[in-house]
Amino acid sequence: MLLQRFINSLLKKPSRAFSTSSYSRRCLLAMAMCLSLLAGCGSMPADSEQGDGNESADGRVIPPNVQTLYEQAVASMAAGDDMEASLRFQEFLLQYPDYSGAHVNLAIIHARNGDDTAAEASITDALILDPLQPQALNQLGMLLRRQGKFSAAENAYLKAVAADPEYALAHYNLGVLNDLYLQRLDAALQHYERYQEIAGEDKLVMRWIADLKRRVTATQRSANVTE
Repeated sequence: MLLQRFINSLLKKPSRAFSTSSYSRRCLLAMAMCLSLLAGCGSMPADSEQGDGNESADGRVIPPNVQTLYEQAVASMAAGDDMEASLRFQEFLLQYPDYSGAHVNLAIIHARNGDDTAAEASITDALILDPLQPQALNQLGMLLRRQGKFSAAENAYLKAVAADPEYALAHYNLGVLNDLYLQRLDAALQHYERYQEIAGEDKLVMRWIADLKRRVTATQRSANVTE
């Protein structure tokens, strides 16, 4: 399976188990925010924007009614009507199966409804079409994080920001991963700050940055004392 090959390439060493004792109000807030920030592909995928007209990757012209179908699916997804959105994306993909963005949006819908098996299948479909699709790689990272494969998740997120350095959500997820799971405060701070630079002011993340700076300073002082 393609996705398994992706996972195998990302896994370098087993990740340590995440202790439930380390969950805190802040951790729960971060997870809730991850759900609210599930970023899909809200417009027609990039392939359709190449050239003078709206064409698919194989050169077929995309009729206006099909574009409307995609936009309606996105609107239903944004409104929280996942069943309607899923049906519309599936209808769209029956006609134009070569759009990775529609597969990513289906993966997001499956993930937020707790169906990681279906999410994995949709991520696989997206990565078959475009192995460097940032949103698909981000969803892969989120899937791996839920599975407790934190090192592999980090590598997936890093691939996403390498493919698109301005992809704010992948930086946000790297911040959460390093902060709450890997306990790498400096790396978490770096990615939270990058997220802020790209996405704009986020008061919750600003508080996290301030807290991290205090913790990093305290750690450095403690290290100096013990030397």
